[in-house]
Amino acid sequence: MVHIFSRPPGRIRRFGRAAGRLSLSLSLGLALLALAGCASVPPPDASMNQAQALLQSARDAGAADYDPVDLGFAQNKFQQAQTAMAARKYADAANLAEEARADAELARVRARLGSARAQIQSKADENSRLRQQTEQAPAQPASAPAPAPGSSAPATLEDMPAPSASVLSAPLPQDGGFQPQGQDQDPAPDQNQGGQR
Repeated sequence: MVHIFSRPPGRIRRFGRAAGRLSLSLSLGLALLALAGCASVPPPDASMNQAQALLQSARDAGAADYDPVDLGFAQNKFQQAQTAMAARKYADAANLAEEARADAELARVRARLGSARAQIQSKADENSRLRQQTEQAPAQPASAPAPAPGSSAPATLEDMPAPSASVLSAPLPQDGGFQPQGQDQDPAPDQNQGGQR
């Protein structure tokens, strides 16, 4: 046998009213907490200043020429951040300022890369031009002027005298073997007799 107990009707109404008041007070409390949380976000002045400095750095690096797309993204995000700051939406302004900083940094790096590539290409073109000039120029013998007396200019082969016969060594034996100096040969007349060389 199953017994079903029912509550008296007055208790249900009281419970319903109490639950309604509780949910209303909770929703008002959450709304006030959310408003207080928004009001406690400070203005992102440092992020805005950094974003503006990076934008200027990207412009100085030549991003308008080498990476105008990312520079445009950065400028648009920065303008949106300024609009959010004016509307006192500081959390949105901080996020947009961070995005502007990232886009400006990307534009600056790509501008530096583009500038470096342009310099490399310029040097390669100059090297090619110089190579073509040297290939097209007729081979001219270089005639060096005679050095002045007493100068320390390097001597050419024509200016050097031949070595004396005493400096030249005796020819190697024809049998192909190695013979230490001093066993079968007489020492040269200008060497020391004390055994020092």
